[in-house]
Amino acid sequence: MIATLLKWAVPWEFSWVFLATFLLACVLYWRGSRRLRVGFARQLAFWVGMAIIYLSLHTYLDYYAEHEFFMHRLQQLLLHHLAPLLIVTAYPVSVLRAGLPLRWRVHLLRPLQRSWPWRAVLGVLMNPTVATVLFIVFVLIWLIPDLQTLAMLDWRVYRFMNWTMLISGFAYWSLVLDHRPHPPGRMVAGMRVLSPAITMSPQILAGAIVTFSRTDLYPIFEICGRAFTFNVLTGQMIGGLITWVPAAMIESIGGLLALRLWLRLSRNGRLPRRRLPVRTPAAIAGGMPD
Repeated sequence: MIATLLKWAVPWEFSWVFLATFLLACVLYWRGSRRLRVGFARQLAFWVGMAIIYLSLHTYLDYYAEHEFFMHRLQQLLLHHLAPLLIVTAYPVSVLRAGLPLRWRVHLLRPLQRSWPWRAVLGVLMNPTVATVLFIVFVLIWLIPDLQTLAMLDWRVYRFMNWTMLISGFAYWSLVLDHRPHPPGRMVAGMRVLSPAITMSPQILAGAIVTFSRTDLYPIFEICGRAFTFNVLTGQMIGGLITWVPAAMIESIGGLLALRLWLRLSRNGRLPRRRLPVRTPAAIAGGMPD
């Protein structure tokens, strides 16, 4: 039993970069949650999301993602949809900032936020159109058989693929689940509700194509050696269904959460109101019929 647990806990491919980034985020959030009042639900969402990221990228589960198509699609679903959605619903930015020592915030964080490279990258990545397009593209592009083969043969491309899925997921859900009105929020409140319906449509189509395909689209998993004795087309069908059904369900939940935030903004009177043209008494008199 212990040997089995240790086997699953040992990373399939160890990464110092991932481990350092993960531990830094955990330490900062833990420190920040001790300084700020953070509700239990928010903390639970953050830690569950972080646990999903770690399990997906730095345990033996990564082996199955590299040797079975439907496990790979499950990994991408967790990295691109579920984990970012959970962490963003925890609104962790203020908590992470509070976890930084004051000296770091003054001498490192503030100059970084004011620097033009940081503002340029953030301005592009958090642009609603760019973030939405990238959210869709990074699902579809890695479903292309040639690129899937390249990612499975080159560990650098494989890690780049996983990071693009994770980062694009964070950028997109941060815009959709922004609790502020527009402005200063970057996306209009109504579009936050509509956006998941737009982004899920091409993913549903791609998932359906993979599901109903009668040919092996990804023979690279046969070359690498399959982890299970599934029929090739059965595993491919399950992978297509994962891209199709659970992904659409998660995005629907995201849309409902955005709708809830929109209603809250409206109820609190924080949505910008459309100004009606002011008519002067002279204009009113001039517009009256004889």
